[in-house]
Amino acid sequence: MTTPVRSAPPGRPRDPRIDRAVLRAAEELVVEVGYADLSVGAIAERAGTTKPAIYRRWPGKAYLVHEAAFPDTAPGPAPDDGPLADDVRAMVSACRDVFARPVARAALPGLLAEVAGDPVLNGAVLARFRAGTWGAMHDRLTRAVATGEARPGVDPDVLIETVGGATLLALLNRPDGVLDDAWVERLTTLLLGGLLPEPG
Repeated sequence: MTTPVRSAPPGRPRDPRIDRAVLRAAEELVVEVGYADLSVGAIAERAGTTKPAIYRRWPGKAYLVHEAAFPDTAPGPAPDDGPLADDVRAMVSACRDVFARPVARAALPGLLAEVAGDPVLNGAVLARFRAGTWGAMHDRLTRAVATGEARPGVDPDVLIETVGGATLLALLNRPDGVLDDAWVERLTTLLLGGLLPEPG
């Protein structure tokens, strides 16, 4: 989904097995104990490594948890090889699938609080999103406006923020965390009403 943002590696190459173990431990623990009670020490213990080894890879807990909650392997939008309506539906579905994962639901409240108070972290988190799913969505919508497939003046960033905001609010309103395909279809229809050119 995204390109990791980490601190510069030390002299020798890192062991990818440690990276995987740490990310897996962070994902498990944030679901078990929540973001506020999660510590780098606990992650290191479960991953079978040390706190210094983790800090050589990630600048802090928030950076690590963000990568664990939104990994490169998380669902992303389908390739834009069809009508814009299909691609918007895929975007909504992908956003739903990412934010509805237990690790994302457990991590987001704490991450949002930290991002709001730390401009450097905010920039790093946004860079990870823009390098992956958000970037793909933005490019697709920009092309749609340029080719007339979408209305002139449509702002891709506003549409992306609308998808993300609507998904997060819907999940908050549903303690079971279930957003079905009918919900995806309703939001897609609403978005397309302001996105597609008027007939004729």
